[in-house]
Amino acid sequence: MSVFLLNKQPVFPPPHLAEPDGLLAVGGDLGPLRLLEAYRQGIFPWYGPEDPILWWSPHPRMVLFPQALHVSRRLQRRIRSGKFTISADTAFSQVIAACAAGPGRQGGGTWLSLEMQEAYILLHQLGFAHSIECWHENTLAGGLYGVALDRVFFGESMFSAVTDASKVALVALVQQAIRCSIGLIDCQVSSAHLERLGAEEIGRDHFLRLLGKLIRRPHPQEKWRLPYTGKEGNGRADAK
Repeated sequence: MSVFLLNKQPVFPPPHLAEPDGLLAVGGDLGPLRLLEAYRQGIFPWYGPEDPILWWSPHPRMVLFPQALHVSRRLQRRIRSGKFTISADTAFSQVIAACAAGPGRQGGGTWLSLEMQEAYILLHQLGFAHSIECWHENTLAGGLYGVALDRVFFGESMFSAVTDASKVALVALVQQAIRCSIGLIDCQVSSAHLERLGAEEIGRDHFLRLLGKLIRRPHPQEKWRLPYTGKEGNGRADAK
């Protein structure tokens, strides 16, 4: 196998041609057309400050089926305590900046360069990226963001400045996913933290079949609002 060099066209090689570590391609750009095509095929960018743009399709893939979320009793008590206030799509730029300021994936340095932040902010403005914000005493205490295509939410990053804030944000995301009939939340790479919350690993082929089933009309969405005020989804558990 070999890593593919991308050209100016927003086209990717088949994900199953990725290297054993998941690296599929290098180069290209972070324009909306390329990013949306990447996510539609289960590919995402991840690279360091000194690297070219690297595109990944890992195997296995960590995912969370919304109905499989596990909320511990302690976390339930934290949510019921009213310590945190939750919102959606009100502070996307703040959330992504806070994610960039924290440790990078697998504990390394930050991977969210200004170039990447600007790319996702543009996707947010176009209606494809969303954030969940967790507030404590009128201060942003935690949150997450990602890309939504039809019935799939591709989680990109989360942060927590106050204990449990990111977990509370994830619970709110799952509640929103069920309301919107989102059947799959992509967590990308394995994490013991996410596994304790109900996430699991599946094979790349299974993951891609789910994308083909759940992404039929990848149109932009209106900004999310919490509490959800639109038509309630039925929380269909047919993704698997």
